[in-house]
Amino acid sequence: MKNENNDTLTWSEFTKVEMRIGTIISAEVFKEARNPAYKLIVDFGEFGKRKTSAQITMLYMPNDLLGKQVIGVLNFPPKQIANLMSECLILGGLGKEKEVILIQPERAVKNGLRIG
Repeated sequence: MKNENNDTLTWSEFTKVEMRIGTIISAEVFKEARNPAYKLIVDFGEFGKRKTSAQITMLYMPNDLLGKQVIGVLNFPPKQIANLMSECLILGGLGKEKEVILIQPERAVKNGLRIG
């Protein structure tokens, strides 16, 4: 099999990526963002509530996001996005029209569960 970038990771490199499941507890339009996005607060259980920005406006409305479990990368450094300091990266699939489809667990699980 060939990957798109022809890059490979070692198992050790992959295990450094801290992916955990969290529940969206707040979602609102991010008016200050350059590209259409939402401001989210995601509860990662014992790993805290984290703020982030997500460009998921093509397929989701803010009220539909409340209570959804998502997968986030927690060990990226904080990143300033307009007037928001993003504290995690929510994972999604990228469609042909640049629409983002959130990656979710197939059943409800405890917030903070590690993906590996």
